[in-house]
Amino acid sequence: MTLAVVLGVLAANLPGAGTWTGGRARPGLDFAGKHLMRGGIVLLGLKVSVMDVLGLGWLALVLIVGVVAASFGGTYAISRLFRLPPVTSLLVATGFSICGASAIGAMAAVRRIRHAETVLPVALVTLCGTLAIGVLPLLAQPLGLTATVFGAWTGASVHDVGQVVATAQTAGTAALAVAVVVKLTRVLLLAPVAALAGVHHRNGVRALGAEDGVAEKMPPLVPLFVAGFVAMVVLRSTGWLSAGWLDLGAALQDILLGAALFGLGSAVRIRTLLHTGGPALLVALASWLLIAVLGLAAAFLIAG
Repeated sequence: MTLAVVLGVLAANLPGAGTWTGGRARPGLDFAGKHLMRGGIVLLGLKVSVMDVLGLGWLALVLIVGVVAASFGGTYAISRLFRLPPVTSLLVATGFSICGASAIGAMAAVRRIRHAETVLPVALVTLCGTLAIGVLPLLAQPLGLTATVFGAWTGASVHDVGQVVATAQTAGTAALAVAVVVKLTRVLLLAPVAALAGVHHRNGVRALGAEDGVAEKMPPLVPLFVAGFVAMVVLRSTGWLSAGWLDLGAALQDILLGAALFGLGSAVRIRTLLHTGGPALLVALASWLLIAVLGLAAAFLIAG
């Protein structure tokens, strides 16, 4: 997934290719960034088994929820402190606390946020997630982390599922197994967070319509793709699907999310980002440090 964003950014900024991504191909790339993203998020549910999540134990579940809540609230507060717009702050907080660019796409869809406003948050979460792949393994030995603690730390603090796998596998299969389950528990929280955001947005639209005396078109209480994600989690948890079907679902999910993230990445203009993204970059680094510290504390309690 990280590679898809990077390739999209390269396509947008290489001489000649930038004209294509910003012109004739733009409608198709925007379609991918919006609609294929939703399909990929639905299929992401096939990776989450409720049984695996419950297998962590109640203490671990409470800690993971706490890390997500604290990192979400902390990142939003830091973003507003640096005077980032509320929409950008919401998307950055969602991406850093839950599951990276996929979560940003989900939140943007729920809140009906313009595609252009997702570009900066996606770039930031991809940058910091990629940074984690190189930095966290270097800290494992100095911090005296066992494989399972390192895996729990990775799962609790790294953003994208693919980035979690790339980071945790450096410490072996035991670390990878723990990291994936912890990470997918965070992914599972995408559903309630998106649903709550949808309810909040719906109430805001209703209040605005009441003030204006105009009947506003109400957004759905729970977006269809969020319901689809939950349905896929339930289906996976029943154990009815064979390994072949799960592999097929994973392949389709990679294709859909890869295309969507390429579309999002292709809207990033590095020159513009360098001129306008200074405060946002500081927010991203502060958020990355926050979730790393919270995740490490939780990891010691989960697997220490």
